Amino acid sequence: MTDRTDLSKIIASKGDNPPILSPENLQSEEDVELERKLRELKFKQELRKDWILFIVRDVVIFPAAILFIFAVSGYSLFLHIHG
Repeated sequence: MTDRTDLSKIIASKGDNPPILSPENLQSEEDVELERKLRELKFKQELRKDWILFIVRDVVIFPAAILFIFAVSGYSLFLHIHG
C-alpha cells in the first residue's frame, strides 16, 4: 500500500506532465528486438501463404476449370453434330 501512496505523491508532484508508465518502457532492448523479429517472421509467413494461395487458385484451379468447361462443351458439341 505504501508503494501506491508513494507513486501517487510522485504523480501529484509532477503537475501537468505526470510520468507515463507503459509496459513498452519496461521491456528490455532484447525483448523489443525479439518482438520485431517475430513480427517480421509472421509477415513473411503470411506473404508466403498468400503467394501459395495465389498460385494454387489462380494458376492451377481456374485454368483447369476453364479447360474442363471447354472439354465438356466440345464433347457436347461433337455429340450434337455426329449424333
